Amino acid sequence: MTTNITRRGLLGTTSGALALYSTGVLGQAKLPANPVALNIIDVAGNLQLTQTSIERFARENPKIVSRVTFSRAPSPELPSKLKAQQQADKVDIDLVLTGPGALSDGIQQGLWIDVVKAHAAGLPKLEDVYHEQALMMQRNFGQDQGVAVVYSPSGPLFEYAPDRVKSVPKTAADLLAWVKANPKRFTYARPVNSGPGWTFLMGIPYILGDKDPKDPVNGWDKTWSYLKELGTGIDYYPAGTGATMKELGEGTRDMILTTCGWDINPRALGIVPKEANVFALEGTHWVPDTQFMCIPKGVSDEKIGAILALMSYMLKPEQQAATYDKGYFYPGPAVKGVTLAMAPEESQAVIKEYGRPVYDDLIATLPTVVPLTPEKLVAAFRRWDQEIGSAVK
Repeated sequence: MTTNITRRGLLGTTSGALALYSTGVLGQAKLPANPVALNIIDVAGNLQLTQTSIERFARENPKIVSRVTFSRAPSPELPSKLKAQQQADKVDIDLVLTGPGALSDGIQQGLWIDVVKAHAAGLPKLEDVYHEQALMMQRNFGQDQGVAVVYSPSGPLFEYAPDRVKSVPKTAADLLAWVKANPKRFTYARPVNSGPGWTFLMGIPYILGDKDPKDPVNGWDKTWSYLKELGTGIDYYPAGTGATMKELGEGTRDMILTTCGWDINPRALGIVPKEANVFALEGTHWVPDTQFMCIPKGVSDEKIGAILALMSYMLKPEQQAATYDKGYFYPGPAVKGVTLAMAPEESQAVIKEYGRPVYDDLIATLPTVVPLTPEKLVAAFRRWDQEIGSAVK
């Protein structure tokens, strides 16, 4: 999708952008002398939460941005595509909206600029604007190479059809017994390309009481054994979460993995019946999910200046309130003090009808853990693909 912005004066521009434009400097990068076109790729479904705000920024700042072009791609495909462009010195992607998968691969392969370290003066002071959980994700996961834009406590959670699942599992052993007794009625998506999948992959070591939940190579003996056994009742692992939601809605699955947002949003959209229910297993720890804004190496300095202005804009409370959306990444905001009452009326109505009061209780009572570091997450994804995903044909 391409949004064309006609040039006009700075009337209606945010005061922050006016001040930046008057100086011509944004951190170490200057704002462009002439409006630039930005190519933004989304590999995490993030545009559902942010596209309206990005387009608004472009409309309000025509002397900074002339056009915004949006595209989408599966997360696993992006790192190799970016690396090829960088090796050819022809980078045509200016901003990446990504979850943990492509962010981790990009950090491992050196694909991103150290935006937080190199351009701190061009961004808000992140320690001051993020709430505690989002700041934890920024420090431990985004490091200096991504700027957190949305946050969710996420999962792992399980979603099921109450009319078809009469005995709801309470423990990991219960779940395994149910899956074996009901073959092909449960599945989950490949973790590298699925929020529910990756929270489950990192959450099950805590549920099982594994030796070292932070070490997927040497500390997950119980986890890998359990996932292999669970796989004996699974006929295939879809490439993305959307397919699992569709199958639950159609009745070809009785139970799937989910997260707060993946529970609320598909029910609001009518993909999954409203009466579908959720549960958490004993021993569950929240494995939070965060989506980041990343700038690939090779992007021109003049575009970096424009992107920094956009990043700063996206962290303003008004734009953060819009990330409540239709519950897709519930709750959504990564910055302090942004409440549902500040969200658009449509968002408030969706959360009122399709949200669950139990989430407030679970968020308050279940412990939250730091996800694996990018290096270890990549190792976990690789081993899952080799030992779990490849075992099902």
